[in-house]
Amino acid sequence: MTEHGMGIGKIALTLAITEGNEEKLRAKYETKGFRLMKGQVGAMDAGKIFAAVETAVIREKLISENYHEEHALYHAINEAFNGYCRGPVALDNVLKTAGMVFSVVRGNLSVGDIKNGEWIAVVLYGHIGAPRRGFEHEAIGLGIQSI
Repeated sequence: MTEHGMGIGKIALTLAITEGNEEKLRAKYETKGFRLMKGQVGAMDAGKIFAAVETAVIREKLISENYHEEHALYHAINEAFNGYCRGPVALDNVLKTAGMVFSVVRGNLSVGDIKNGEWIAVVLYGHIGAPRRGFEHEAIGLGIQSI
C-alpha cells in the first residue's frame, strides 16, 4: 500500500503494536492531519475497558463531549472489543482477564482522502485468558466508525 493510501486502521494497528517509536509515528501522521493516542488497561470487566478507553480519548481531546462523537467512539470500541474477544460477549463481564494496549486514531479514512470526512479507529491489543498466569494468549481487535 502506498503512503497516500495508508488507512486509518493500519495507522492504529501500527501504533498499538509499536514499542519504543510511538513519538516518531505520532509526529509522522500528525503532520498528515491525524490525531493519535495510546494507553493501557487491564480488567476482567468489559465496562471498565470501555470506560478506560473513552475517558482517555476525551481527556486527550480526540473527540468532543457530544452525542455524535461519543456514539461513534462507542461503536468503534465495541467493534474492536468483539474482535478482541473473538465474537460478541456480554458487556457486563468478560469472565477472563484482559490486559491490553489500546490505540485510537482520528482523521481521514486514508492519507490524503478528505472527501470522506473524519473517522475514528480503535485497536485493542494484548492478552486474554483465564485469570491464571500462563493461561492467556495474544488477541487483537479493530473498530472503525465515521464521525
